[in-house]
Amino acid sequence: MPEGGGVSRETPPPSVVSESSSEVPTEAVSRVFGDRADRAAAYRELLATAGVERGLIGPREVPRLWDRHILNCAYLSEVIDEGSSVIDIGSGAGLPGIPLALARPDLHIRLVEPLERRYTFLREAIAELDLRDQVAVARGRAEDVRGEFSAAVVTARAVAPLKTLYGWALPLVVTGGHLIAIKGRSASEEIAAAAATLQQMGITTAPEVLSVGPDDGTGTTVVRVARGHGRLRAAPAPGAPAVAKRRPGKGNRR
Repeated sequence: MPEGGGVSRETPPPSVVSESSSEVPTEAVSRVFGDRADRAAAYRELLATAGVERGLIGPREVPRLWDRHILNCAYLSEVIDEGSSVIDIGSGAGLPGIPLALARPDLHIRLVEPLERRYTFLREAIAELDLRDQVAVARGRAEDVRGEFSAAVVTARAVAPLKTLYGWALPLVVTGGHLIAIKGRSASEEIAAAAATLQQMGITTAPEVLSVGPDDGTGTTVVRVARGHGRLRAAPAPGAPAVAKRRPGKGNRR
């Protein structure tokens, strides 16, 4: 994934803000992670320390690591089938791949991350959290692993707008699988802006906007795109306008 493409995962490093134990959403952490809650807490500590020191997480995010990052990502598990294979592209500090793995021991997850310092952090986190039997990490961009890896589900968070993300992620999804992207309030606008790209790639089903997690404002909005079973065509080249398919007999004559 090109550095600087899409939404940046990094924030300049001012002072570190600590999270008090009173702010830990104990009930939600226990409910989502079960007997792996202690490992989820260890991951949160990694993000708050090494993650901040290495510039993977902005220090101002530390007070909201649970709600805005770890739990927020783990809620994706609600829309992933049991035993699925998952590729998390542009994994950064492991979001959403590592929270998903902690919440769902049945998933088999591969993190894909191009930058060395993030890749190194991910390897260390997987070892420290004892996830080596469930989670692997590959260094590269999504385009680099095309043809080498594929999965029933490809996830992405803060990687790129849908118009660009489709071309990177959908070639990694097996037929019948899904792309699941965490998006915010602009999800519907992004879907509309990328409609011609999706059509040009041969995807005929409409993307879904889903809400996962609690409905108290701490849940997550995701866009789910079904890969379908047809042949996947190449995405438009970067910078090239996507061309919507013409309807027979409509607009083909001057």
